[in-house]
Amino acid sequence: MDSRRSSRFRVVAALLTAAVLAGSLPAGAGEAPHFAARTGLVVATAAAQSWAVDARLIYVENDADVDSTGTSERWGYLFFSKSLDRARAYSVRNGRIVTAENLEMKFEAPPLTDAWLDSGQALAAAEKEAGLEFRAKQGGELSTMLLVRGVFQDGDPDLTTWAVVYRTASGPSLFVVVDAASGRVRRTWRG
Repeated sequence: MDSRRSSRFRVVAALLTAAVLAGSLPAGAGEAPHFAARTGLVVATAAAQSWAVDARLIYVENDADVDSTGTSERWGYLFFSKSLDRARAYSVRNGRIVTAENLEMKFEAPPLTDAWLDSGQALAAAEKEAGLEFRAKQGGELSTMLLVRGVFQDGDPDLTTWAVVYRTASGPSLFVVVDAASGRVRRTWRG
């Protein structure tokens, strides 16, 4: 692609992103369809690349309730740009960016690895290892799924993991950490 076409592409992408953020594109009526975390990544990455060419994905989290298949109607994606020394968050719903904002706090983190299991696969592993039992015995429910690198795995800080969090009114939450590459549960704890 020559530089003029590349520049035009960036301008069009930026204008489309701005239109979505401003709400000038029509939104779907009623409840938005649920989707797996990786599905919204294309839209979020395009917006992040128009914000900063060196933007790298560093964090993913559900922005609405997650269902029993690991899908949600809204997912959040956090990117970091080394050249801007800033982090920017995007929330995707119904195939569109519904919020985009810079984080005012310092949030430099290593980028996620490209090869990560989608949210449904991570949830299936968490359910099999501990989630099903916790929900049955403690009356727990799935609360949060987040994908991050190095935070929950002290022994291997380069590991990208899903943290699947279950809550219950009768006691501490259950955390299940799933290796995002292999789907193996690395650890569980209550807290």
